[in-house]
Amino acid sequence: MTTHYDQQGSTTVWGPPPAAPPHHAHRAGDPKQPFVRRLRRGRPEDPRWARPAFLGLLAATLLLYLYDLSASGYANSFYSAAVQAGSRSWKAFFFGSLDAGNAITVDKPSAFLWPMELSVRIFGLNSWAILTPEVLMGVGTVAVVHAGVRRRFGPAAGLIAGAVLALTPVAALMFRFNNPDAMLALLMALACYFVVRAVEDGRTGWLVAAGAAIGFAFLAKTLQAFLILPPLAIVYAVCAPVPVKKRFAQLAAATLALVVAGGWWVAIVELWPASSRPYIGGSQNNSFLELTFGYNGLGRINGDETGSVGGGGGAGGTGRWGATGWDRMFNSEIGSQISWLLPAALILLAAGLVATRKLERTSATRASFLVWGGSLLITMVVFSYMAGIFHQYYTVALTPYLAAVIGMGAALLWEKRQELWASITLAASVVAAAAWGYVLLNRTSAYLPWLKWLVLIGGLAAALGLVLAGRISRQPALGAAAVGLVAALAGPTAYTLSTVDSAHTGSIPTAGPAGASMMGFGGGGPGGGKGGMRGGFGGGMPGQGRPNGNGNTQGQNGQSQNGQGRMGNGFPGAGRTGEGGMGGGGGGLLNGANVSSAAKKLLQEDASKYTWAAASIGSQNAASYQLATGDPVMAIGGFNGTDPSPTLAQFEKYVADGRIHYFIAGGGIGGGMGGTSSNGTASQISSWVQKNFKKVTAGSATFYDLRQKKNG
Repeated sequence: MTTHYDQQGSTTVWGPPPAAPPHHAHRAGDPKQPFVRRLRRGRPEDPRWARPAFLGLLAATLLLYLYDLSASGYANSFYSAAVQAGSRSWKAFFFGSLDAGNAITVDKPSAFLWPMELSVRIFGLNSWAILTPEVLMGVGTVAVVHAGVRRRFGPAAGLIAGAVLALTPVAALMFRFNNPDAMLALLMALACYFVVRAVEDGRTGWLVAAGAAIGFAFLAKTLQAFLILPPLAIVYAVCAPVPVKKRFAQLAAATLALVVAGGWWVAIVELWPASSRPYIGGSQNNSFLELTFGYNGLGRINGDETGSVGGGGGAGGTGRWGATGWDRMFNSEIGSQISWLLPAALILLAAGLVATRKLERTSATRASFLVWGGSLLITMVVFSYMAGIFHQYYTVALTPYLAAVIGMGAALLWEKRQELWASITLAASVVAAAAWGYVLLNRTSAYLPWLKWLVLIGGLAAALGLVLAGRISRQPALGAAAVGLVAALAGPTAYTLSTVDSAHTGSIPTAGPAGASMMGFGGGGPGGGKGGMRGGFGGGMPGQGRPNGNGNTQGQNGQSQNGQGRMGNGFPGAGRTGEGGMGGGGGGLLNGANVSSAAKKLLQEDASKYTWAAASIGSQNAASYQLATGDPVMAIGGFNGTDPSPTLAQFEKYVADGRIHYFIAGGGIGGGMGGTSSNGTASQISSWVQKNFKKVTAGSATFYDLRQKKNG
């Protein structure tokens, strides 16, 4: 089988020479075929196994990601509370309010919440209704990456890319979790796909679609959506098969689409009178633009995040969010989440660019490497050096690009295997994947200790066969390639299976078995219980256990129960806290509280008479009580408890107007540390409540009844 080149120098692999250029032959198959037949059979030029294999890949991904999905309960209760609010109030739906009373929003735009909120409106509030839309986004991302790779490199390459994506541990984590990253990854993959399609035929519509995808991705996770703009714009400006003047006009149209798709919501929020909308969570001035360019924007890069718990170190330094530097994606905090095939991907990317260096400027094959590879590199570099808040799960953004590069590079080198440099490079990529897999598996030496040797030996054996692949018959060469693929995927597959077999809750989930990813907050070790939190925030790692009947998760065998775990510099523990674990009913900064039946009964008493059944410092604590009771709970100070909302005067008026029933003692960082916002709002409110209102207890939790003054 030989490599065939179209008029633009693009390749088609695993098939006979096409009768027409691939960018025509591959558009949709025979339009005269019935839709069901085309869906089942695929394109006429594909081998008969291609479409069943693709549908099987999607079905397997769906089943894998749906497995025991409800084990995680409400997952991130912060966002689940917002989903609950949006399912009951269209105003909360639009703004992304944390509560149906619309006191304050989450610290992101609201678009990523909309699919979950619509699902909950239809199916009711439960784990499946919240998390299934995320699973479907994961399956959709696999389909998009497969489609993008398959068009230029053949169905086998598409299947490899899709499988790599589905079996990357952080993907299995975040496509089963309710953070914004699932929607972001899907839309970024779509943007890359659309740009490559635009390079193929120069159609403006594809480029406009890419701009719209990135614009809407902005409404999922703000400026992170713009990371891949430079490589995408440059590739199209250089490689598009249209005159230069038209290229820039098309880029202008795509920019307009981006602004419209992402700006309409921003414009409404900024122009809406602040007095009749919720406070913008995460901001210090009740401004979404300030949130975008500050806490969620440049602050993430330079670490200057007003209202945050602190950033990272400088380049090569170690800060509260881990070490920065060129090797960040490979270190003990991040490596097991994403880096399994990253060395191989970098080798294959370089090889792909070398192999296509002599093709015409408009080559869609080279453009594919530049689009997907450029997106991989720029995102990886930014993640490696950003000094602000950084979590391991952010790396799910890399998975579509990584998977595409693996599929494209492997296919291209396989077709060129008769050239010695290509077979050696393909073998080197397998050795890199096997050797690095051994290193990662050795970091958790007690976890499947035999697997690392299987990976290493299998990879080396496969590499030897691949070196000779151009000089032996096709069947032995295919066998060597299959062994190499299995060896490369064995490690991440094992970690992925461990991930889907565990419950994940709280703000900072991590993939893999216990101890696979250790954050730089303290000397925490793995917690006990199924689904122990895979990170290192406390002095000991909390085991998150299985969700209780309220969708919350009770810790097991962890060292951070009842507020005892503390982050590196004295911040409140990230582990789940029991009731009363910070002097009341407070939860930790990154996980909420366990709500007893007594506390639930107390807050539900006459709740319909109030806008908010209770108020609490910090969003995680408020979210736990809101999800348990089903009634709105005001989060004073937003996520960290440091936002200046509401002010003491506003809170006093709410109480005087009879809009809040109870104040929950304890809470997040703003309450647990006496308030750290610029004007100490949370601390002022807490002191005023304790001074003026009667204390009541329910179970082990402490509340203040805002209807009963101490001297009343």
